[in-house]
Amino acid sequence: MNDTPATTGGTLDAFQHVTVIGAGVIGASWTALFLAKGLTVTVNDPLPDVEKRMREQLDQAVPALQALGLPTTDLDRNLRFEADLGRAVADADVVQENGPERLDFKQDLFARIEQATRPDTLLLSSSSSIPATAMAQSMAQPGRLVIGHPFNPPHLLPLVEVVPGEQTEPDTVKRTVAFYEALGKKPQVLHKEVPGFVANRLQAALFREAVNLVVQGVVTEQELDVIVTSSIGLRWAVAGPFRSFHVGGGPGGLPHFLQHLGPVWEDLWHDLGTPTLNEATAKLLSQDADFGETIEELKSARDEGEIKVMHALGLS
Repeated sequence: MNDTPATTGGTLDAFQHVTVIGAGVIGASWTALFLAKGLTVTVNDPLPDVEKRMREQLDQAVPALQALGLPTTDLDRNLRFEADLGRAVADADVVQENGPERLDFKQDLFARIEQATRPDTLLLSSSSSIPATAMAQSMAQPGRLVIGHPFNPPHLLPLVEVVPGEQTEPDTVKRTVAFYEALGKKPQVLHKEVPGFVANRLQAALFREAVNLVVQGVVTEQELDVIVTSSIGLRWAVAGPFRSFHVGGGPGGLPHFLQHLGPVWEDLWHDLGTPTLNEATAKLLSQDADFGETIEELKSARDEGEIKVMHALGLS
């Protein structure tokens, strides 16, 4: 195997040292990708067993990294751990934060990070719901902060939603996009802040109706998963909803589709359910969640399948 770190879409020369804040699932996944790309990574996390946990998670990421053609020999040779936040970020070119989804925590954290980093350090947050505008309220220079929200797991899936705050500097956005592109990611800059950003809102919409159909007894969880992976999942892997309906509209494209089938879809919108994840619903969904394999086995199968799809679509 070629152990030379590969990059696409630009160079990582300006981003050689990344500090990862938070060593949970997302932080460890980012760490695996950064290391496989040849970067030096400093991990900051208060957990006493952070080194053990991080190395275990890196081992779990190796098969996916190898399948993507990335080097994994001595993956942790450029891995560092630093419990003191100031020292951890002092020499960083990029900070990728992955802490708890609490506004007060992130406001305090970035105010402290800002004071300890160089003025040109990229300050990125993996937050899946909190906008940069709110997160940066305690910062002296809020223009430095931008959301870099990955789709889980970030060492595997290409999407990163780059979401500027109201005061984020255009140059910060430009450099952030350059950083993620050099990693081989597919960064998409959102034009305005919305709660949950885009990918999670789409997931939430589909999951709401999935829960509704299961609760109503229309299908089981397993049957619904087969329906999605045998239809929408395949189609949307190749083309998103708008392009799919444009093609589905025949020679007239999307305008024809909207004219002739728009009322049908509107009727469906009005009929969609609005379930709540109360105790009864959670109990029902949990009882039906028997997929015949362990979480690790399911995770491995998921990664293998997603890599095959990415290879087929030229995304890796």
